[in-house]
Amino acid sequence: MRQARPAHGLGPASASLLSHLVRTGPLSPKELAAREGVQSQSLTRQLATLEERGIITRRPHAHDGRQVVVEITDAGRRLVEDDRLTRDQWLARAIAERLTPVERDVLAAANKLLDLLSET
Repeated sequence: MRQARPAHGLGPASASLLSHLVRTGPLSPKELAAREGVQSQSLTRQLATLEERGIITRRPHAHDGRQVVVEITDAGRRLVEDDRLTRDQWLARAIAERLTPVERDVLAAANKLLDLLSET
C-alpha cells in the first residue's frame, strides 16, 4: 500500500498526523503529539515543513494565548483525500485480482467482525 501512495512527498508520519487533524479537527501540538504517541518536540520540524507547504496552519489558542492550535488547510484536506482514494483503489484492485471468491467472502465476514469490535 505504501508503494501506491501518490507522489506528494509526505512520509507515513506526516500522513498520519494529517489524518488525525481531518478526523479530530484542530489540536494543539501537545494534543497531536499525544495522539501520535510521540514527544511534542519531535513534531516541531514536521509541523514547520507542513506549514511551509500550506498543508496546515497555526493560530492562537482560543483560551490560552501561550499556545497555538494546528489546523489542516483545504489543500491538506485534499491531499489526505487523494491519498486515501489512491490506497482504497489499490486495495480494491488487489482484493479483486488476488483473492478467490471464497477468500473475498472470508474477508467480508472478518470486516463485519472488526466493525463490531470497533463499536465497543
